[in-house]
Amino acid sequence: MITGAAIVSALVMNAAAPKRSHDAAVVRGVAVFNGVVKALEQNYVDTIRPDESFKAAIEAFLSTTDPYTEFYDADDNENLKRLTTGEYGGIGSFILERDGRTYISQPMDGSPAQRAGLRPGDHIIRVDSIDTSRMKSEQVTKYLKGVPGTHLTVVVDRPYVTDSILTFNIERAKVQENSVPYDTVFGNNIGYLRISSFIDKTPAQAREALEKMKKDPNLKGIVLDLRGNGGGVVEAGISLLGNFLPKGTEVVRTIGRDPKNVKIYKTTEKPLFPEIPLVVMIDGGTASTSEIVSGALQDLDRAVLIGSRSFGKGLVQAPVGLPYRSTLKVTIAKYYLPSGRLIQALDYSRRNKDGEVERVPDSLTNVFKTAHGREVRDGGGLRPDTTVAGDKVNRLVYNIVVDNWAFDYANRYAATHPAIAPAWEFTITDDIFNDFKKSIDPKRFKYDRVMEEMMKQIRATVEAEGYMDDETKEQLDKLSKTLTHDLNRDLDRNRRQISGYLGAEIAERYFSERGRVAYSLKDDKELRLAEDIISSPAVYAKLLGRDVTPAKGAKAVSKNIKSKKK
Repeated sequence: MITGAAIVSALVMNAAAPKRSHDAAVVRGVAVFNGVVKALEQNYVDTIRPDESFKAAIEAFLSTTDPYTEFYDADDNENLKRLTTGEYGGIGSFILERDGRTYISQPMDGSPAQRAGLRPGDHIIRVDSIDTSRMKSEQVTKYLKGVPGTHLTVVVDRPYVTDSILTFNIERAKVQENSVPYDTVFGNNIGYLRISSFIDKTPAQAREALEKMKKDPNLKGIVLDLRGNGGGVVEAGISLLGNFLPKGTEVVRTIGRDPKNVKIYKTTEKPLFPEIPLVVMIDGGTASTSEIVSGALQDLDRAVLIGSRSFGKGLVQAPVGLPYRSTLKVTIAKYYLPSGRLIQALDYSRRNKDGEVERVPDSLTNVFKTAHGREVRDGGGLRPDTTVAGDKVNRLVYNIVVDNWAFDYANRYAATHPAIAPAWEFTITDDIFNDFKKSIDPKRFKYDRVMEEMMKQIRATVEAEGYMDDETKEQLDKLSKTLTHDLNRDLDRNRRQISGYLGAEIAERYFSERGRVAYSLKDDKELRLAEDIISSPAVYAKLLGRDVTPAKGAKAVSKNIKSKKK
């Protein structure tokens, strides 16, 4: 007879054996690697570059884990700090690299760069005594950053002006990135709050914006825009949730490799808006902490999610200090939303025979329930309650943006027009659009010649199959003419999309990032839908399942996490 004690003993022995095997493999691997290093040092025909070699080896080793586990050497640690705090010492400007040269893209509001008078399009040709005219952005950045209070001289070549070589004496400062670039209350009494990332200062910035909204007695609802928000500090997201959920509400819990290693996050503040209608806009760029915020609000039936499916990052990272001022940002846990679901889209512990990680198919995801009994699923990111199909960007529009045609025209326009209407009222008129078309050099515009190549292949195939005759050739010639690129015609066909990007660029020249966001919202289908949902209490309630008898309360829902762990 097999006793219970024997079963437990067998389980312990079976669990210990793989552990010993794993530890032995690690010891062997470290010993072999040390042997390789010594053999190279003693025998390699040339001198190895240890810093580069070891960093490459570390990065190769980490590539077997997940893309979020990263090594930062002493030089990179400043970038890691910036990810969490949004602070650094420098001039405060986004920069752009093109053709191996570095340009000012957009100075930040209130930054030393903006106060000094730097503008988008300025080519940085010298920093102090260093010639940067043909330097890439990574190199130039190192010279622009520095200890707050120190001075530097920046020389730029400014386009579209008579005296193009300009010199600026700038004092570096502690620059704080603004993670809340735009907030307002529209004329229909609906508040709007965009959050671009979650850093240490995000809760205070968001709280200030929400407190302003609360002073409006006619406020009907709030739209929280998390599109393109790649996440950041988890605690910042929890603090934001405290503005909308009762104090003490569990919003997420993280579970490490040891199932007993559980950390529970709850809201800690009295909410500003415990009941006001709330709509959250998400898309494929909504990830990590922004998915925690969106997912918690969805699971607790506190907000309607609209847009497109989110990225699907359910992993949590933390920094681990290493020797010589280096750091390892390592994935330490997975996070589970109040319904108990994990929305991670890729399982990096399982790879196919080619070593690639595959997305979890929808057919293998599991159903969970929200506080009101609505069905939600794990795996593959958050599915919005109402999907909005975004505009598809074709190659022509894509090339106009990435090849900086809109960027350059906006710089030229700003150099010749001292002012424009407020961003919300500014429009791309026929005169502006026609002038923009003239600014594009057809000889330099990069077209993807896919159609031309396909027509060549079709003609070759028709010839090879013996179908080419005068009638077929005539039909192919007509088709080829129809599919041949005509830049002027193609620009007119895509005017609406192009005007959106072009108008945002121009508005940014006069009103910084707030101007870009304000202009982009003018023709925003998702925002219109969000406003319609808030303005219709019946639709809002139905989307949240409030016409369904709650199957369980929010506290009960969160208990599912323990039993649903994957």
